[in-house]
Amino acid sequence: MIKHIILWQLKDSLSAGEKINVKKNIKNALESLAGVVPGLTAITVQTEGLPSSNADLMLDSTFESFEALKGYAIHPAHVAAADTAVCPFTKTRLCLDFEI
Repeated sequence: MIKHIILWQLKDSLSAGEKINVKKNIKNALESLAGVVPGLTAITVQTEGLPSSNADLMLDSTFESFEALKGYAIHPAHVAAADTAVCPFTKTRLCLDFEI
């Protein structure tokens, strides 16, 4: 099993209200990939960090294998979600993949 963790910071140019909507849209877009992407066994987007956080959102996903993770990266549904809901609104992205 492979864990795929992503942390994002949203763009500074977004208002507080826009950030709320963007977080909701990212959560909906990415969590809707459950049951769509082969080998994706779990996916959760955390949008409510504590004030001590320096990231705005976290993706926590689990894959059956490293090959499944590679397939997720290029899966059309994931690419569409990333291109429309995530990338236009984020300024930084950190990733940690590891075996569990």
